[in-house]
Amino acid sequence: MRKAAIIGAGSTYTPELIEGFVERNDNLCFDSFALMDIDPAGLDLVGGLAKRQLVEGGFSGEIILTNDMSEALDGASFVFAQVRPGRMAGRIRDEKIPLKYGLLGQETTGAGGFMQALRTVPVIMQLVEDMKRLSEKDAWLINFSNPSGIIAEAVLNLTDANMIGLCNCAINMVKGVADVIDSYDFDYEYVGLNHLSWITSVVKHGETENIIASLAGMADTAMKNNPVAEIDPTLLKAIPYVPSSYLNYYYARSEQIQKCIDAEKTRGEICVEIESKLREQYSNPDLKEKPAELAERGGALYATAAVSAAESIACDKNDLHVIAAKNNGAVPFMDDDDVVEVLCRLGANGIEPQPVTVYNEYVKGLMRAVKAYEKLTVRAAIEGDRDIALEALMAHPLVGDIAKAAPLLEEMLEANKEYVPNFFRA
Repeated sequence: MRKAAIIGAGSTYTPELIEGFVERNDNLCFDSFALMDIDPAGLDLVGGLAKRQLVEGGFSGEIILTNDMSEALDGASFVFAQVRPGRMAGRIRDEKIPLKYGLLGQETTGAGGFMQALRTVPVIMQLVEDMKRLSEKDAWLINFSNPSGIIAEAVLNLTDANMIGLCNCAINMVKGVADVIDSYDFDYEYVGLNHLSWITSVVKHGETENIIASLAGMADTAMKNNPVAEIDPTLLKAIPYVPSSYLNYYYARSEQIQKCIDAEKTRGEICVEIESKLREQYSNPDLKEKPAELAERGGALYATAAVSAAESIACDKNDLHVIAAKNNGAVPFMDDDDVVEVLCRLGANGIEPQPVTVYNEYVKGLMRAVKAYEKLTVRAAIEGDRDIALEALMAHPLVGDIAKAAPLLEEMLEANKEYVPNFFRA
């Protein structure tokens, strides 16, 4: 029997996760759920619905709602993290401040994602330390907090924690391919970093031809959190892969930045409105299931990605998942300790990244550039070093302009002073 701890359980995403637990708990065998959040009102509201979902689904074990991290982690075998230091107000600042400098304002990509990393990496590192003291010896951290890839880069290289960095991007990209060919009966290669990834090969079972070029412009990989861009057919000929929709920010950067500037509201402001409506529904004591409107918040197939990964470990399934993991030779042009997002075999003994063979020079160059930025961002977040932080922004392909990066960094740090105190030491 196992205990699951959900850190950041006041999130409106939590009912999605709980639905996944209800569907798979015969295999996961959780006998206790601890829902933890530092926001008591949010936890009571969302936790109330989570309790009703679990009971309705036949769960008869212990359900703990707490704002005490120690109580939540005590004896946990799986810890699911979905934290957002600075909350939605911080996200909205991340979106708006870079736009003043003509740079992308986005939750995970570019300067906005950089600032979220500075706030979030120290929080997750502390969570890992707390798990080491309180949770089961072989407990697993399954992280969905953004920016997921940078957090995995920090945890997997600076600690010995069992950790999976997850994103719902990959599972939606694979679904986009399956929708086009009307089947999941295919093998595929997937390569990249979090929110910088491609499906580079699709081979139907029983066949040998890679049909990816015919799918590159057809598979719908759009995510709620970024505007859709029409990709030039000449680009799809040069880079004939199915891209994550976050690559729109690289493929059509001027157009995407202008869309953000012209938008009446940022995505964060839209999410605040969606969450307000969701919380109103969550307060209904007769509601016992995830409302359909949660799909508007984004995070499609989030529970499928997170809960199926836990199930693979618990049941030693040794099946394939796209997760953020140490490279260990899977991607030939990346260092062994680089955290990459690739297909991995996952079971009780851990993670085994699968070799990547299909890629071109563009993929190689962009991944290496963004990985340099990610590594510098981890160092900046841990050390509170402004010089390293500026170096990270200059390394990022979507920033890289000192006249913008230097004042942007100072303004973002000042706006987030409460959440990045290590940058303000005497």
